[in-house]
Amino acid sequence: MKPLVILLPCWVLLSTLLGPAAAAESLLAGVAKVDITDPDHPAKENPPMVKALVLSQGTTHAVIVAIDAVAVAEIGSIRDPFLAEVRAALEKDPGLPASSLVVNASHCHAMVAPDIAARTIRAVTEAWKNRVPVKAGAGTGHEETIMENRRLKLKSGKEADVRHAYALPFDDEVAAVGPIDPEIGLLRFDRIDNGKPLAVVFQFAVHPIMGLPDGGNGADLSGYAAETIEANLGDGSATALFLQGCGGDINPVLYKSVDLPRDGRSLGMRLGLSALSGLRAIETAAEAPLSIASETLTLPRADHAPGMAEMEKEIDALTAALKGTTLNFETFLPLYVKYHLNSDYPSEVAGRYLQEELLGRNDWKSQDAANRAAMDAYLRNIRTMEELTRKQINRDLLSRHQARRAELGETVTAEVVGLRVGDFRLVTFPAEVTVQIGLGLKERSPHPLTFVSGYTNGYLYYAPTLEQAKNRGNAQEDSDCLLAPEWQGMFEEAALRLLK
Repeated sequence: MKPLVILLPCWVLLSTLLGPAAAAESLLAGVAKVDITDPDHPAKENPPMVKALVLSQGTTHAVIVAIDAVAVAEIGSIRDPFLAEVRAALEKDPGLPASSLVVNASHCHAMVAPDIAARTIRAVTEAWKNRVPVKAGAGTGHEETIMENRRLKLKSGKEADVRHAYALPFDDEVAAVGPIDPEIGLLRFDRIDNGKPLAVVFQFAVHPIMGLPDGGNGADLSGYAAETIEANLGDGSATALFLQGCGGDINPVLYKSVDLPRDGRSLGMRLGLSALSGLRAIETAAEAPLSIASETLTLPRADHAPGMAEMEKEIDALTAALKGTTLNFETFLPLYVKYHLNSDYPSEVAGRYLQEELLGRNDWKSQDAANRAAMDAYLRNIRTMEELTRKQINRDLLSRHQARRAELGETVTAEVVGLRVGDFRLVTFPAEVTVQIGLGLKERSPHPLTFVSGYTNGYLYYAPTLEQAKNRGNAQEDSDCLLAPEWQGMFEEAALRLLK
């Protein structure tokens, strides 16, 4: 059955997208932030926040809410009906339409307070009351050193991803890595009365999952980036809101390093400084048309049953490939080290080998051959075991989504929002969108300052490309996925409509 696309009849156009009447109205902006740290898990520094930016132009209102949390419901501390509760309260007071909200989760893994809905409502309400006339401007920054694509293209034609849940493929299996998006989307608001910066929005694609060496609670690298911007822009009174981009397959750099302490602080400060460089180059203007529109899509859930059956065969084959070896870890490790220290004379000094060669004997070389064969057998088991681990974990992710498909039906709804502030265009989707989607939409957009944010107004797990979906079972971005491959084309069509 072909999936349905439902277009909301009102199209939720709160103003004419390009109309001169909207542009003639003064733009108002108000900002507020509230600490959302879970009281049972206090943050020593860089606490998670909810930040709200309320924009008004005539009868058009748009609310950007940036939350230092892993997701808006489904996973992490925020649970349904969070979004519905926030929208209902704000519709009642101060009368903001439900469709005016853009709620983005940074995807940091902070633990937030149980009353997150009440704190979010408070932040938006305070921002509404704080509105003042502003000038707005948009631009970009550039940062390419703090992140890397987590997907490894293998010589086998498959792809693996970089996670703590399982081991990396061996280096000799890796052929290439995927792309990154170094562009920082920037939106700046300056007060008209005194010219001071009031608020900035910075949008970037990266998983903020580096944390700190002690594993403490906090807003991770995106929080440090916001702090860096706030401390160094103008007189320090501006508020910086981070919006997560298409970071589904983008890790912080050196995410799995065992030689360096985990440190989101330095990466966040670098991102903040790169954003500041772009923000300082932006010229703001009083004329900045504001519009917001949305569509609700009905998307097909993936049927993982055929793929899971194939995976079970692969898991059985890998299990059967595990063979007994003469070595155990305690005997393998010293052999492996010494045979890599000196491949010519691993078992004894060179003189002993040369003496045997002089006598026409090859005892040491025979022993070396036997040891190398034993190590190869042991290493084959290790490779098989690690591949088996990846398969089993990703099989379990697929199984979970297949069970929910049986329970909840074959379709799911997704809200797609298009926001314009002057030259700044933002399109959102409620899932962990991979970076290729964002790069592709930017290239196809008629507007140069177009940015795409996942993790917004809901959470539908990972949203891989059509090509990535063929790799299911080998990477989390393809396995922790409830969407059928058709989602990509349906979303991109909606996004381009909203960008016209």
